[in-house]
Amino acid sequence: MQNNIYKPKQEMYISGDEKGNSGPSGGKSNFKNGLIFVIVVIVIIGLVWFVSNKSKDDRQGELIEIENNGSAPSQEILNEGEVSPITGLACENWNRRPMAVMQPSDAPARPAAGFSDADMVIEMPVITASITRLMGIYICGNPEDVGSMRSSRHDFLHLAKGLDAIYVHWGGSSYAKEKLNEGVIDNINCNDDGGKSGSQCCFRKEGMSRGVDSGYAKFDKLLECSEDFGYRMEGEFGGYAHQADAPESDRPLGGNLRVGFAGVSGVNYEYDKKTNSYLRFWGGEEDFDRNNDKRHAPKNVVVMMALSEQIAKGEQYNNIQIGDPWYDKTDSGEAYYYINGQQIKGTWKKSKTRIDSKLVFSDQNGSDIEFVPGQIWVEVLEPGQGLKWRPIEAETEIEDGIEE
Repeated sequence: MQNNIYKPKQEMYISGDEKGNSGPSGGKSNFKNGLIFVIVVIVIIGLVWFVSNKSKDDRQGELIEIENNGSAPSQEILNEGEVSPITGLACENWNRRPMAVMQPSDAPARPAAGFSDADMVIEMPVITASITRLMGIYICGNPEDVGSMRSSRHDFLHLAKGLDAIYVHWGGSSYAKEKLNEGVIDNINCNDDGGKSGSQCCFRKEGMSRGVDSGYAKFDKLLECSEDFGYRMEGEFGGYAHQADAPESDRPLGGNLRVGFAGVSGVNYEYDKKTNSYLRFWGGEEDFDRNNDKRHAPKNVVVMMALSEQIAKGEQYNNIQIGDPWYDKTDSGEAYYYINGQQIKGTWKKSKTRIDSKLVFSDQNGSDIEFVPGQIWVEVLEPGQGLKWRPIEAETEIEDGIEE
């Protein structure tokens, strides 16, 4: 796919020496040749400067502000009382700063550990039309383990920053590490190769089928390391608006949601009327937490539509047009919300003018989406990948399993 947004970084080299011939008329000739050479060098340097700066401008969004003191932007507080700003549920750690942990979708790494305790999970492709990666955001929950852990991608950095989270990962792409080394977000890197080194905060879990899937961390250790690094531990994220669960008598009988990621990354949700939640299937299998065998069943599901393209030809790393301030031209798009057994069409917005801007969820009238209290699972889907919602209107339509 031709990419008109990204331009590979180029360097030009001038090598070798220009040598004139000495002789009766060699001095004038040498001066003329030398003058031409100097002019050519100046022109080349000017062109390199122009192309380099033009490429840089093409890759950047508008000027962003980064507050190095770790403070989040002032946000309207959308929840009352001692509740998580994301789930709206009361808990002891309601004002703790979120921890955002990178985890893979690779089948050999399943089941993942920790997601049942997450306030929010964000999943999106890390190769266009291919595998996905997930970021669990933890405020109230204290999972024993989180893992497998996987490397950072730049598209997750600004999402974590907008949630005022401490970002935890195991390595990263070159694009992500460039930003991590600039200090754009408080982070813990278990691979010690970009941003804040934190290999002492993590461990290798025995018994995993692949070494790449063995990266884990004790959640308590991540909190301890964050304090040792001097990170602010009180959260300043304004949160999302909430409404009460619909009465059971007003809920539909059921429904099937298909989120068409490629291959084993494919996701389905089956709406459960009694619990007002969405039972999650991953690659056709029921999805559980490795820590406690708890079935993943978020109360709210969000599907955001966003374009994905590979950054450079022959390179695996992609960019998703989801409002990052470095590479994106687009910072809004269509969204579908699944709440109380209903589908609501709306929009998403993540202003690319600031890395710490909030990811905003709105209905078609521009009003904030009101989630029901509980976990929010966000799926970022590319246009052309299948999205299908089939509400269940009668008892005879209800079947076990997932919709094909």
